[in-house]
Amino acid sequence: MSKVRGWSLVAFGALAAGMAWASASDDYAWQWPLSSQVADSGAYRVALDASVYASIRSRNLRDLDVLNAAGEAVPASVLPAQSPAIEIGERVELRWFPLPSGPRDAANDISLQVERNADGSVRRVETRLSGTRIAQERATESWLVDASGVDGIVALWLEWEPARIPLDLAYRVEGSDDLRDWRVLQPRAPLVDLVHGDERLQQRRVPIQGRARYLRLLPSDGSGQLRLSAVQAELAPAATRIDWQWQALEGQAITDRGVTHYEYVLYGRFPVERVDLGLPGNSAGEWTLQSRDDEAAPWVRRTGPWVSFHLGGEGSADRSAPQVLSGAVRDRYWRLTATAPPAQVPTLRLGWQPETLVFVAQGQPPFRLVAGSARAQRADAPMPQLLEAIRRQRGSDWQPVVADAGTREALAGEAALQPAPVPRDWKSWLLWALLVGGALLVGTFAISLLRGKPAS
Repeated sequence: MSKVRGWSLVAFGALAAGMAWASASDDYAWQWPLSSQVADSGAYRVALDASVYASIRSRNLRDLDVLNAAGEAVPASVLPAQSPAIEIGERVELRWFPLPSGPRDAANDISLQVERNADGSVRRVETRLSGTRIAQERATESWLVDASGVDGIVALWLEWEPARIPLDLAYRVEGSDDLRDWRVLQPRAPLVDLVHGDERLQQRRVPIQGRARYLRLLPSDGSGQLRLSAVQAELAPAATRIDWQWQALEGQAITDRGVTHYEYVLYGRFPVERVDLGLPGNSAGEWTLQSRDDEAAPWVRRTGPWVSFHLGGEGSADRSAPQVLSGAVRDRYWRLTATAPPAQVPTLRLGWQPETLVFVAQGQPPFRLVAGSARAQRADAPMPQLLEAIRRQRGSDWQPVVADAGTREALAGEAALQPAPVPRDWKSWLLWALLVGGALLVGTFAISLLRGKPAS
């Protein structure tokens, strides 16, 4: 009996999983199996290719999601190309020097003498308070950081000696190029070092805005109790070169009120950011580009007028640069207008860069990417904040593991692109049936009474 019951539970679980899988599959038109070289990771990232964009119907990409083996949606979010949430900036060591502590007034004047090398780097710092040299052994609360040889600093990472008491301080960062005039680069940054049992919470990153050769760390809320041991500069993430992808569209000429336009249809939700034209042979002309997302909506100008040209033969041709849009546009309908229409319809080339979908490996694998739905929507997930929280636990150099999307496979197909049928209101139907039935019953009684009435 126990064996039968065990097999029944297994069969019921498999049936429930299959029902969940089928239910989720009915909501999406397409799927891509996901695979990775790392089988056990907290989060993964998938680069979206042309087949994915061509399958998405929602303008905000909400009909794009990731399902686990049970057919359940996992936390996921679409991040732009070259997203800082994925790229990691390099860290380099910086030289630092203690500055004097104490009240800064006329009776307690501070004199700072800095010796610099020929390249501007700081060699030695000597501080005097009221004409007397301050002992460097004294605990200080302010520091001078030499950043003269480093470009692209976005934050400072501070290291300090273990504190005997909990630390909860705030510092500001000032910058200078000549050690005389200073400007604020960070008005207030919290520094935390708390211990509770075996748990430890630290906040050592100080973001800064702007560039300066020399940095000065000063307590912004009273005195500090920090014993600094090292300073690192976090550099801006290196600009990873991502090749532009292009969708070439063939259009048709349409004359409206005596003006010839060339209209195109883009199937998919590509993040279009660049535009280029293609015409055979030598060509030159002035163009304006418009787009819209619905055939009934008004046209919106995206760029132009600009001059597009192509001169010369193969291998030595001169051509105009692609036009850069103000932001990513996901419209479906595009229209070109020329000052002087050419003899042939130009090819419209729309440039885009693949975005990244990052998801948390919640539940059991295998995972799959699904897209194309008129009924399902991906739930909001604070993925940048989540990635930052994971980095605090696993280290600042942690990145989501790359997952590869396989070949597109059909799920519900075109059926998933149809809106869900409106559920019938059976209560209203029943009420109307009762009303009609009651009216018929009353009418029947009236007729029977009329027939049975004696003639006058």
